[in-house]
Amino acid sequence: MRLRLVAPQGKTVSGTRRSSKTYSKRSLHGLVAHDLGVRIISGELPAETLLPSEADLSIALDVSRTALREAIKVLAAKGLLESKPKVGTRVRARGEWNMLDPDVLAWHFEAAPVEDLVESLFEMRQIIEPSGAAMAAQRRSKAELAAIQEAFEAMEQAPSGSDAVVATDLRFHQAILTASGNQFMGSLGSLIETALAVSFRLSSSARPDAHVTSLPGHKAVLRAIEKRDPETARSAMRRLLKNAKADVLAALKLPKKREPAAFYN
Repeated sequence: MRLRLVAPQGKTVSGTRRSSKTYSKRSLHGLVAHDLGVRIISGELPAETLLPSEADLSIALDVSRTALREAIKVLAAKGLLESKPKVGTRVRARGEWNMLDPDVLAWHFEAAPVEDLVESLFEMRQIIEPSGAAMAAQRRSKAELAAIQEAFEAMEQAPSGSDAVVATDLRFHQAILTASGNQFMGSLGSLIETALAVSFRLSSSARPDAHVTSLPGHKAVLRAIEKRDPETARSAMRRLLKNAKADVLAALKLPKKREPAAFYN
């Protein structure tokens, strides 16, 4: 069944069913939330687009109204949709989205990785992580240093191109934020986990040996923290992030094949 979505300005969006990959595996309403989320973030459903009525949309998507309501609640909680009585459900402006939500971040990179998003991601990382490394150098405990060391050693052992590369790299950076001794900074590691994981994956896609060439940079951060040298730790983390950003931007310049836009059959 074809679906036609009409925006207040007269814009329209149509399509047929397409599959989902991650969040959607959890439930039927998750599948709907995932697909609508990706369409919103990709721009296929622009800001101020008004969705069809609940009855019409549930028929078009071939899902129950209960599942649809739950999906809309999920997207509303993430700032992507807004429902009002007698008005309906509309797509909210990008500035109102919760950009640190793991699903929103994942959907951004799935919909269309763009240079501006990567620039913003690394700008945020450059604000947070060098300071986190400096604080870890001053405050880390023996156990926290051991956790950073173990993560680095696991990175050394991770086979190129494997999921272990991403997992161990992420573990290294999160261990440093935890060792900063600041409870808010430690929490930020969890908040940006999806963004970090995606950036690591993009780096690996550009250069399968990226994690090998990045090991000296990671080791420099580790050694500075070990020696309780905050300024060296700060500068080493800055260099590490600068090189990681270059790898990610290189990945974004690679040709990408995307399936044609589709909605539900």
